[in-house]
Amino acid sequence: MARIAGIDLPRNKRIEISLTYIYGVGRSRALQICQKAEIELGTKTDLLSESEVIKLREIIERDYVVEGDLRRDVNQNIKMLMDIGCYRGLRHRRGLPVRGQRTHTNARTRKGPRKTVAGKKKA
Repeated sequence: MARIAGIDLPRNKRIEISLTYIYGVGRSRALQICQKAEIELGTKTDLLSESEVIKLREIIERDYVVEGDLRRDVNQNIKMLMDIGCYRGLRHRRGLPVRGQRTHTNARTRKGPRKTVAGKKKA
């Protein structure tokens, strides 16, 4: 089993797909990594030789910020936005959408489940 950046890659998937299980590696970056390591794209993860796995590991560690370091950077950036009190930071602090989406309807993912308010009774 290939273990890269603290993640066990799935055995029965193509290498360019299984690399995307690493936080910070998407499809395009996975293709770049395979190209640098000179690994054929259709290769399944369990068919990789030990030298190819070592080559992949070295390329990812040397050239890219992934997993724990990337998560820490993202969280520090969000914390900095909240500390300086900019608009985006305030939206993060209040748990509302940050990128200009509407909140009158929708936005349930950020706002959480509905909080029902009692309606006005008819007299």
